[in-house]
Amino acid sequence: MKQKLFKTLPVALAALFIGSAAQAQEPMTAPSTSFRTWSIGVNAGALMPFSPLGGKEDFSNWKTNLGYGLYIKKQITPYFALRADGLRGKLTGNNAEPYRDGTVNVSPFSSFSTQLRYSASLSAVVNMFNWSMFKQENGAQFYASAGGGFANYEATTTTAGNVSVTNKNVDKMIVPVGVGAKFRLSQGVNLDLGYTVNFVDGDNMDGYERGGNDKYSYGYAGLEFALGKGKQLAFYSPTAATYDEALAARREAGALKSDLDAQKAENARLRADMGELLKDSDGDGVADKLDKCPNTPAGTVVDGSGCPLVTPKPQIIKETQVVVTEADRKVVRDAIANLEFDLGKSTIRAKSYPTLDRVAALLVEKNFSLKLAGHTDNTGSAELNMRLSKDRAEAIKTYLVSQGANASRIEATGYGKDQPIASNATAAGRQQNRRVEFTLY
Repeated sequence: MKQKLFKTLPVALAALFIGSAAQAQEPMTAPSTSFRTWSIGVNAGALMPFSPLGGKEDFSNWKTNLGYGLYIKKQITPYFALRADGLRGKLTGNNAEPYRDGTVNVSPFSSFSTQLRYSASLSAVVNMFNWSMFKQENGAQFYASAGGGFANYEATTTTAGNVSVTNKNVDKMIVPVGVGAKFRLSQGVNLDLGYTVNFVDGDNMDGYERGGNDKYSYGYAGLEFALGKGKQLAFYSPTAATYDEALAARREAGALKSDLDAQKAENARLRADMGELLKDSDGDGVADKLDKCPNTPAGTVVDGSGCPLVTPKPQIIKETQVVVTEADRKVVRDAIANLEFDLGKSTIRAKSYPTLDRVAALLVEKNFSLKLAGHTDNTGSAELNMRLSKDRAEAIKTYLVSQGANASRIEATGYGKDQPIASNATAAGRQQNRRVEFTLY
């Protein structure tokens, strides 16, 4: 059965390489940063011709000797790596005592000493558990490994009569299976503790072919040095990275909701301010703030200050053609260029009054008609922009009427954000779109 296991080892190793290559092609849930994926390690520890997994032992009393090794590792994903190990040391044992079950060893040999010249193996290493699942860079981990390789050794047995027999330069296939724990001491240095059982494809590693395959164990401690720059991929946790991204998204959503609530409150305040500014209690078309004759009866024709107009006797007026000169247009252009409102409101700033006064005088002098068209950018809701553009046009009309212009000859219309003259994608474009157009006719 075990012979068949070792014969299928090359097929298993091929499958291991194919699987690791395929896994390397899968995208990792890792941020765009550099990782250390290559590392080298050195270790030393106890080398024993014994397996805690059980099985037949050729000698009843095994000894512990020093073993030492090194390895090079390639971390392919945070959970999977390939590791090439080399090991040297000595294995010894004797029959000075009975077996652990009390059975007397009837072996013709009294002791053995095997020089493990080298063992070389390639193993797949799987990180089974990280110490902290909610930190992107962990400090400790547990791992398991399995693979295959070869061992070269020289076994010397001694009989009861002190006759030594040596099997020189023996090569056998091995299957190492192990577990370990790794602790990150710094960004580039780890403490590595492990235990590996090596199954040998042969029964003469101790020089005594009693039946069954030999085994030897290696318990070690060592240091691993990560090569390159950046964090170690082996200690990176994609689960923690996903968790951190979810928390960041939640915080961002909370911030957006706070901004939305603040904008709603500001919109409500603007609506209240504009309602107070444009309030017309007596319905005569002149806002209360500019109405010098409040509470005029319904239907009364009033002037720009809200006071009743004295109706003159009917006169025959000869119709004349209205001619708008370039000088008239300049007066309007100056008024547009100097027109400013308070931010988000329809309140006209005082610096706009002198040029608006000249427009009012022009309307009175030449009896022109004037169309006011209010426009906004696309910031805020369509309803709010439509109301603000209309209110700003009405505020200009109210001011011109207060300066003596004929209210019936001034038309105020709001178009909101529907007629931009520049792109709303830039601050300069949005500034151009926030405007009131004057048209004389």
